[in-house]
Amino acid sequence: MLLKDTGMTRQELKDTVDKYMLGIGERFDLVAETAKDMYVYDADGTEYLDFYAGIAVSSAGNCNEKVVQAVQEQVAELIHASNYPYSIPQAKLAKLICESIGMDRIFFQNSGTEANEAMIKMARKYGVEKYGPEHYHIVTAKNSFHGRTFGALSATGQPDNGCQIGYHPILPGFTYAEFNNLDSFREACTENTIAIMVEPVQGEGGVYPATEEFLQGLRKLCDERGMLLLFDEVQTGWGRCGDVMAYMSYGVKPDIVTMAKAMGGGMPIGAICATQEAAKALNPGAHGSTYGGNPVCCAASYAEICEILERKLPQQAKEMGAYFMDRLKELPGVKEVRGRGLLVGVEFEEPIAFDVKHKCFDRKLLITAVRNNVIRIVPPLIVTKAECDKAIDILEEAVC
Repeated sequence: MLLKDTGMTRQELKDTVDKYMLGIGERFDLVAETAKDMYVYDADGTEYLDFYAGIAVSSAGNCNEKVVQAVQEQVAELIHASNYPYSIPQAKLAKLICESIGMDRIFFQNSGTEANEAMIKMARKYGVEKYGPEHYHIVTAKNSFHGRTFGALSATGQPDNGCQIGYHPILPGFTYAEFNNLDSFREACTENTIAIMVEPVQGEGGVYPATEEFLQGLRKLCDERGMLLLFDEVQTGWGRCGDVMAYMSYGVKPDIVTMAKAMGGGMPIGAICATQEAAKALNPGAHGSTYGGNPVCCAASYAEICEILERKLPQQAKEMGAYFMDRLKELPGVKEVRGRGLLVGVEFEEPIAFDVKHKCFDRKLLITAVRNNVIRIVPPLIVTKAECDKAIDILEEAVC
């Protein structure tokens, strides 16, 4: 059977991808042709229950109708403008985000790793301009993950992981401390430390939520030493962890926060938000992006965020996350279930995570594995109890 509008068979399409694209990651044996709400559909019409949401992206559901409509309308009006002129989608989105999360300034990027690059640049420039040329040191967490561009991978506290191997010397000026260990972070700080950078929940690191004591302690430490507190909320933001941004449920406000993934509803967009004090470091000419704040992506983001807020999806994530994690604890061979909201990790007694992922795929359930004994589950926030129960049934078969 020929795939729609390609003139190729399913196998020919896969062969084309394998021939021309870099083989930098494992692929599901799935030709994703359409998607809707909680399901992704193969080119042959087979449906897959989506419990990975394009890696924590499609929070308001796959091909959300409001997002689709916003993209269709905007693409007919203005596709690209750069950041020289003002644009309506960018203005609307900037106001919505800053007012929703209590920050002063925003700059749009194209992805999460770009947002983290901008955050690192802002923090370093702030430190150098305020304290002197040696004040650029940043402490990040062991087992963190901040992206794959050079600054972001240098900030990533996984020196033995593949994302750093072969790229040395990495960018200097980073030290890694133990996550959830305030003393370790305090000891890692030097007289030249300008910032502490962490994820409220370590996703790629194995799904480890920060404790309130830890994040509140970091805020106090930064205030005492005149340092900036940086939160990477690329994966945890926009409802995923049970609040609009994860930091809100901890009672801690960062100086700078990054976001991406869920904010675009599937379109490539990220952002850096900052307080007025931190933002002043990036003056004209200090940073930029040709595509950052693209009108189509901003229109999609505005629609997605409105859906998340108006449908109270953060609360849905909190309620469904609690239910789902309780059910996951019933699975055989489970050592621990960790998470916050609908960012969930299941650690098994044995190194079976990748095997479980593949068996789930064979049973038409999409999940990911982040360690050889940890699966990560991040469904769209519209998920219901019935869909959680269906996933549990499949997981139980996969584990057994």
